[in-house]
Amino acid sequence: MPEKIFKVLFICRKNAARSLMAEGLLRKWGMGRFEVHSAGPEPLEAADPIAMDLLAKVGVDTTDLRPKNWNLYAGPDAPVMDFIFFTCEDAAARPQPFWPGHPMLAQWRFPDPLTLQGSETERRALLNLVFGMIERRVKIFCALPAHRLGRLTGADLSDIGTDAPRGAESVTV
Repeated sequence: MPEKIFKVLFICRKNAARSLMAEGLLRKWGMGRFEVHSAGPEPLEAADPIAMDLLAKVGVDTTDLRPKNWNLYAGPDAPVMDFIFFTCEDAAARPQPFWPGHPMLAQWRFPDPLTLQGSETERRALLNLVFGMIERRVKIFCALPAHRLGRLTGADLSDIGTDAPRGAESVTV
């Protein structure tokens, strides 16, 4: 019997860096186990070039990574997601649209590299840090077997990759 392909949506307000990095990294490390998307309530016109450069350097094809509005994934005719991860506090705090299928919601909050007003070197340093944080959580998520993924709670999912998870015994592999 073939393993279930889980549908995952990463959401960030501008959908230009954090959520796109998460989308690209889950595609890479998920090895076909996940159908991955990203979106935001206020997507920018283009992806952050430094974020796309970081993804390309680790072998992620960035051709199809672009900011999209979260309305593509909301409403009765939208694709049904299994998991929705909010990668920023702002998007998680907004009134949510209707997500079909009652997906598991979790929050993976990361610093916003797009708000830094420093030099390109400073922006690159922050994006490198955020990239590493996202990659760590994505790799841990990918390591969970399918039978465990379907039984996680939103709190379990939010705690993946944090230093002090609640109920760690419930997310053992």
